[in-house]
Amino acid sequence: MAVSLPSNEVSDLCLGKPALKSLSISATVGDALSALKRCSEICLSVWSCDHRSADKKKIGDCRCVGKVCMVDVICYLCREENLTDPASALKSPVSVLLPKAPGIVRHVEPHLSLLDALDLILDGAQNLIVPIETYYNGRKKLLKNQSILGTSHSNGREFCWLTQEDFVRFLLNSIGLFSPLPALSIDSLNIIRTDVLAVPYHDPAALSVDAIALALSQQTSVAVVTSDGKIIGEISPFTLAACDETIAAAIATLSAGDLMAYIDCGGPPEDLIRTVKARLAERDMEGMLELLNEFSSSSSSSSSDEESSFASSPSTVRYRPGSYSARMVRRAEAIVCHPGSSLVAVMIQALAHRVNYVWVIEDDYSLVGIVTFSDVLNVFREHLQPFQ
Repeated sequence: MAVSLPSNEVSDLCLGKPALKSLSISATVGDALSALKRCSEICLSVWSCDHRSADKKKIGDCRCVGKVCMVDVICYLCREENLTDPASALKSPVSVLLPKAPGIVRHVEPHLSLLDALDLILDGAQNLIVPIETYYNGRKKLLKNQSILGTSHSNGREFCWLTQEDFVRFLLNSIGLFSPLPALSIDSLNIIRTDVLAVPYHDPAALSVDAIALALSQQTSVAVVTSDGKIIGEISPFTLAACDETIAAAIATLSAGDLMAYIDCGGPPEDLIRTVKARLAERDMEGMLELLNEFSSSSSSSSSDEESSFASSPSTVRYRPGSYSARMVRRAEAIVCHPGSSLVAVMIQALAHRVNYVWVIEDDYSLVGIVTFSDVLNVFREHLQPFQ
């Protein structure tokens, strides 16, 4: 029976979770960009304590105040005033990237019950910050970190965070306790949302910036559709998060359809790169053009270094941090299901593709709506209500 689950605590979901990579609130947008490109994490936590400071006396002074990802940087650079002067935009404080809505990240203790933690997630928290302790040879690991990007905080304390995905994975591992609920269709459970974010295929991608930002906050995506409502693909924050800052130039100059091709696996096609550069020049966006040219030169140099390394050591392939290959960018093809798909099938499908949602379509690819992890978790939470 599912009655056993309420006895679980948040700490049960933290097993094996790595310590958070942390960015100081004193950092700039450029610092955040560099840190994101150096590490393998999609998001970085932003903390009120300064890791470059030697004064780390009080644990209470060190709190996570938000999170940033590459999509935040891209959307910020896509603002009209920043497209003309991206260099100045990168000097802005990282706080300009933080969501204005409160409660996106929440600090919790390890002994918090699973149901109370789930309630916080369903109330709008995207990440639960949980303290962890790392031991080596029986002694707690204390890190002294003086860089802009680190894992330790006051007195060497470390934290991990939990997301909707962690809760869905945990419930999937206990799916047998909920029978027959998992076998029911998403249509019968009434969890298909019809208020989706969508952009027409031929519309300028620039018109989708607000929708992309909203999709990021809602942990969903932006559908790219035909004039008669059929889904062709998507512009997903999960895909954009694995790209680099020059995507802002593509968003500013391409159509939604061309942007999908630009962010597809393997990197942007050469003809689209030339198109972006030509349109930037036409619109006098010299700053963004310079940024794109610098990145192209850097990429070419890195590729040459990688080829040399491969030639001298065939058994080792080194990818440049932030590259499309290293980040394993998922295709812009939408992940879809049908109204008759079962709840457990949708859960597995979303987890397999590392996204928080699945699009719902008819047989002719007409877009019906979307099912999100939030919808899925609500179903399980209602089922657990009598056992609280």
